Amino acid sequence: MRKNSTRLDHVVLWVADPVAAAGFYRDAVGLEPVRVAEYAEGKTAFPSVRVNEETILDLVPLTSAEHMDMLPGAADAAGHPVNHICLSLAADAFDALRARLEEHGVPMSAIGRDSFGARGRARRNFYFRDPDGNVFEARHYDD
Repeated sequence: MRKNSTRLDHVVLWVADPVAAAGFYRDAVGLEPVRVAEYAEGKTAFPSVRVNEETILDLVPLTSAEHMDMLPGAADAAGHPVNHICLSLAADAFDALRARLEEHGVPMSAIGRDSFGARGRARRNFYFRDPDGNVFEARHYDD
């Protein structure tokens, strides 16, 4: 991939408790928390979790919606969820994620097969929700 090609940088999720959400993503999903201590100390507006070296999920508190003024009406996005976010994993990481979610009592869908995505047909996939109701799909391709 070229350094100047288009990539997904971050997705902003509305959450009730950013610290608790970061804990969920760390413990149940296996993502690395970013800036949680700074958020807890009031030094930053929200924490994040790292999906990979180029992409993070920002965990923005619903209480900050009124301050979202980058565009007229931006604050109205609070509570309007995205349909789902898909994480593409290697087969072993897919299995490990499913096991971690089960360990943490997170309800999951049955495993689906041959779901179409950015890289064609995924061998397996399943869905789960975070504690704030955001829906995630996990999938893996043949490689």
